[in-house]
Amino acid sequence: MTAPITITPLTGIPEVREGDDLADVLQVGLDHAGVRLADGDVVVVSSKIASKALGLVTHDPDKDRVVHGETEYVVAERSVGDRVTRIVRAKAGPIMAAAGVDGSNTGARGGWLLLPHDPDGICEQVHDALVARHGVRVGVVLSDTAGRAWRVGQVDFALGAHGLRVLDDLRGGTDADGKPLEVTSRAVADEIAAAADLAKGKVSAVPAAVLRGVPGILVDEPLESHPRGRDLVRTGPGDWFGYGRVEAVRAALGIEPGSAEAVAVGIAPTGSDTRLDAVSRAVRAALHGVESGTADVGRLSVTLGADSPYELGQLVARLEAALWCEWLVGVAGPPSADGLSAVVHVSGAHAS
Repeated sequence: MTAPITITPLTGIPEVREGDDLADVLQVGLDHAGVRLADGDVVVVSSKIASKALGLVTHDPDKDRVVHGETEYVVAERSVGDRVTRIVRAKAGPIMAAAGVDGSNTGARGGWLLLPHDPDGICEQVHDALVARHGVRVGVVLSDTAGRAWRVGQVDFALGAHGLRVLDDLRGGTDADGKPLEVTSRAVADEIAAAADLAKGKVSAVPAAVLRGVPGILVDEPLESHPRGRDLVRTGPGDWFGYGRVEAVRAALGIEPGSAEAVAVGIAPTGSDTRLDAVSRAVRAALHGVESGTADVGRLSVTLGADSPYELGQLVARLEAALWCEWLVGVAGPPSADGLSAVVHVSGAHAS
């Protein structure tokens, strides 16, 4: 019979301030909740209280500047009213909106909280302190909140971890029907973080929880063969989602997301806009880097011109690609007799 899994919120934790010892903070919650750590427990801690304890706060009023400072590179960007929201690879490790810069639950002083750049290292420090105090084997997960590709809403995930296996690699085994498992690796640390958030969270002001009853999850040493929290982030050739739809096309056209060129071309909105706005953005993207290109924009067509047939052909191909990332289709008519101009007809499901 499978043993039950329990999740206990650590209540009674006061407002965390810079310089506070996280082990002391968690002990207050353990005592208030009447919890004595046992062998095999996993302590899940909100990254927010780690950031507060470490003094990772800035009062710079320009959030865009703050986000830029915490960003390794931009994955996708959309305009939302008079602001731009960017999905980025944060210096803390994961791909997330605004590099995890957060202005909620920051206490009386306000400001923006920043994520620690070494979340696994934070977990190691808390782990060692808890083991020394309680004399039991435990795991520690530092959790944060993010959205997910293809899914609506946000969930908590493991920003960092120590003392536990973050992945349960089932490849090479068999399922309940005896069929071989070839691709399944459970992100156990993320599952633990999400489960713990059912008992804690921003609204309830409970920043930590203890999860008990997951068998065989702990590891005694963080050996090289054991991935850590940062290793759950897809990078390099394994990252199938390095750009958004719009950004992938624009990057191929020489316009990197997050750059001044991207702002000049125009950043697509999260909601609908007019076909003319979308076509205009596509034309500006197509003209980027084409020295002799010209364009006369209409709502249903674009007349292109260039100094040579080669540059005209290049410009037509660039415009067709740029229209595609705006959910539009461009079909070029025959070039003029001198090969220096052509009309591209625009269609598609974009708002009129």
